[in-house]
Amino acid sequence: MLAVGLAHSVREVLWPLRRWKRVLGALAINFGLAPLLAYLLARLFRLDFPHALGLFVVGSAAGAPFLLKLTQFARGNVAFAASLLVVLLPCTIAFLPLVVPIAAPRAEVSAGAIAVPLVFSMLLPLALGLSVRPVAPRFSARAAHILSRFATFALGVLLLSIVVVNWGAIVGIGARPILAAAVFTLVAFGLGWWLGAPYPYIQEVLALGAALRNIAAATVVATQTFEHLSGVLVMVTATSVVALVLLFPISFAVRRGAEARFLRRRHA
Repeated sequence: MLAVGLAHSVREVLWPLRRWKRVLGALAINFGLAPLLAYLLARLFRLDFPHALGLFVVGSAAGAPFLLKLTQFARGNVAFAASLLVVLLPCTIAFLPLVVPIAAPRAEVSAGAIAVPLVFSMLLPLALGLSVRPVAPRFSARAAHILSRFATFALGVLLLSIVVVNWGAIVGIGARPILAAAVFTLVAFGLGWWLGAPYPYIQEVLALGAALRNIAAATVVATQTFEHLSGVLVMVTATSVVALVLLFPISFAVRRGAEARFLRRRHA
């Protein structure tokens, strides 16, 4: 987030938000279709209650920081990805306390507990980068390049560590929850791709944004609201691993497809 702020201006980040149809479409899929998809898949795969609840919490939490890096891998519009996060994060903070008690009537979700890690780890670094860039443009350009490389390395270490530390729990969860998480990721990506069809220059961002869920927010809910149901946190973790494993190759495939189309147009 800091690298994106250093590499883009405030206008570049906020300008896409003026296109209200795109914003409404992104909100509809992230806070309408995605939670509904999670609910239907939990019923279809007959998941145990903790696993079904974990999938629903993940489906209701939008605005993953991984979106920026995967958009970069896909050679997509990183500035629009940052704009999308600016919209999705506050909505996730407001949405989870409203929707989770519907699935678990006795649950009490704290909006403040969700907001603190998201604001400090995502919105504040973005704001810091945006404020430094006009003052020191040359420094910002160099720092953004270095931070972007470091973020790629850190993402790889993070994914590997999540798999290693939670391998036993992920394997022990069983085939149905893993399959449900995989189907959720792929169908959500397809819905986002379909939604973005009229906007080919941001189509991959909308698709990745729909498929990638905000695991930080989902983890806060799982650990603080459902600490007595360990299966909720296990499902949240498993879904995050499945999503990243699937979406890394998908983002590279999108990149190769875009490059192939560019070469065809150039030779035509």
